[in-house]
Amino acid sequence: MRLSLHEVEVSYRAPAGASLPALGPITFDIAEEEFVCLVGPSGCGKSTLIRVLAGLLPPTAGTAYCGGDLIDRPLPQIAIMFQDTNLMPWRTVLDNIALPLEIAGAPKSERQRRARDMLAQLNLDGFELAYPAELSGGMAQRVALGRVILQAPRIWLLDEPFGALDALTREKLSLELLRLRGRSRQTIVLVTHDISEAVLLADRVIVLSRRPGKLLADIAIDLPRPRSADMIYQPNFLRLAKQVRACIQDLDD
Repeated sequence: MRLSLHEVEVSYRAPAGASLPALGPITFDIAEEEFVCLVGPSGCGKSTLIRVLAGLLPPTAGTAYCGGDLIDRPLPQIAIMFQDTNLMPWRTVLDNIALPLEIAGAPKSERQRRARDMLAQLNLDGFELAYPAELSGGMAQRVALGRVILQAPRIWLLDEPFGALDALTREKLSLELLRLRGRSRQTIVLVTHDISEAVLLADRVIVLSRRPGKLLADIAIDLPRPRSADMIYQPNFLRLAKQVRACIQDLDD
């Protein structure tokens, strides 16, 4: 399902009443089944852009569309995942994953069956009765990702989902994300500060300028799929990472 932004701008009201531009104007399209990573300096509006696409934040100007639908509210075909897992501490892993189905009114037997199937996909077998406090950071993120997948959205919006994890766990979950996505080709937009992660995952890397974030570069990642961690040492990977890094370094200069 295609995402489109046309001249989108977002401004916040500063304490003194002045308008504080945060994003745009920005225009670009994301094709159906495309994996796009957003990178850029801190505070450039990446998370703001994700919230606009999720229907959680109305743009000050411009329009955003999902297919033929105006994004002016949360849409059922779009799911979002934040860096904070937002797991409910009093619910087990199984019940946390099944929460979207419970909200949708699915019978208990159905939601537990589907959540158990998801546990196997997430390599969480045996942890269905564990509570969030008993999980590692990587396991908690897999639970949160399972909750997104179980909604069967056409579009995943992922706002720095692995940002708080150590490098090895982050790499492992990035590859896990590719594996899960390979089962049913969703459109994905992922915010990250990690250039190698962006190049490893994406079909395109979009670089935003300093606030208010504008489209600075749109870089096609022409690496073959399936992707693997070994790719990060290959010349083409290093060339693309250098290209993305140069755009961001130009901002610093």
